[in-house]
Amino acid sequence: MKLLVAEDEPKTGAYLQQGLGEAGFTVDRVMSGTDAVQQALSEAYDLLILDVMMPGLDGWEVLRRLRAAGQEVPVLFLTARDGVEDRVKGLELGADDYLIKPFAFAELLARVRTLLRRGNGAPAPTRMSIADLEVDLLKRRATRGGRRIDLTAKEFSLLELLLRRRGEVLPKSLIASQVWDMNFDSDTNVIEVAVRRLRAKIDDDFPLKLIHTVRGMGYLMDAPE
Repeated sequence: MKLLVAEDEPKTGAYLQQGLGEAGFTVDRVMSGTDAVQQALSEAYDLLILDVMMPGLDGWEVLRRLRAAGQEVPVLFLTARDGVEDRVKGLELGADDYLIKPFAFAELLARVRTLLRRGNGAPAPTRMSIADLEVDLLKRRATRGGRRIDLTAKEFSLLELLLRRRGEVLPKSLIASQVWDMNFDSDTNVIEVAVRRLRAKIDDDFPLKLIHTVRGMGYLMDAPE
């Protein structure tokens, strides 16, 4: 999937490009509304992420021009403007979603994936499972072997990430950016502690272990067929 990020703040733009890239997307980035229009009309994208306040053309004008040109690509607005009238304006222009800054990267990623699934006509899954572990994404509940497992919000987000990327080794940097919305600091053990606590709830009382450590690389969730 190919995304275009239009964000004039360099740090935010680079953060989005890196995080979305680590999530498996191909990401192009521009820093002005004028460049966003030119890029979106010259390349095929699956989703556009537009900042509202940009030099050249604002995000609203970018969207207006793209829709006038017949572009129906999904658009997610990012903005620090949280007024209802601003959200309504964006949606009336044809935006598909609206996220207020500051935001958690995990929420951004969830919205991006939802918009992409909607564009493909595929319903978003509400349940996920592996072995005897069942996860209800709507109710934010997990059970294993029929036993309810109580998880904190961060533990559930970590579990959901591991499940969605089943079989992949996830580096600590990716986990930090998508669950904690932060850059990974090698001097902190927050990731190890979180994985240890999740493993204690998910794996310790069961003979089949689902969360695995790949030394020097990261963590993965998988189970033998």
